[in-house]
Amino acid sequence: MKKQPSLPDQSSFIYNVEVLVEDKHNAAALEQLLHALNSCGFLDYRILSGIQLGGQIDERKANAASIKNVPIQLKQTAAETGKQSSVSPAKAAAAASESLSGFEKIKAIMISNTLIRLIVNKGLGIKLSIPCRIINLDETENLITVYHVDEKQVYTFRLTEIEDFS
Repeated sequence: MKKQPSLPDQSSFIYNVEVLVEDKHNAAALEQLLHALNSCGFLDYRILSGIQLGGQIDERKANAASIKNVPIQLKQTAAETGKQSSVSPAKAAAAASESLSGFEKIKAIMISNTLIRLIVNKGLGIKLSIPCRIINLDETENLITVYHVDEKQVYTFRLTEIEDFS
């Protein structure tokens, strides 16, 4: 997507929107949403989260006596607090990921929206090397959903198919 500079007589606006997409699986719904957003001509967008809408959520919202907005405090980085670290950010991220294992490492990569290379063994000698970002991790079904940054496609793999990621 090529970024166009804003014209001097135009302003930019950001909207928070909730979109409900129906499909058989989360990955298919996400792919449908990404396709729609890519074809609309928006300058930029960010998908912050995705959930499967359940009946209990609506029921609890309807039965709630009052709804309170709870402020969310974001963690401050070292630059914001004025502290300077002697360790480079790349080394700090590598050290943090080494201390984590399994699902925690994948979740940390997913939360930080880090670009990784996924090595996938599809069987019969077929190996894929995919530059991607992790979108979702389903621990119960052992599925991982990734966004291929070159092809702009969403793929879902079983965790048993993944040989390595870096």
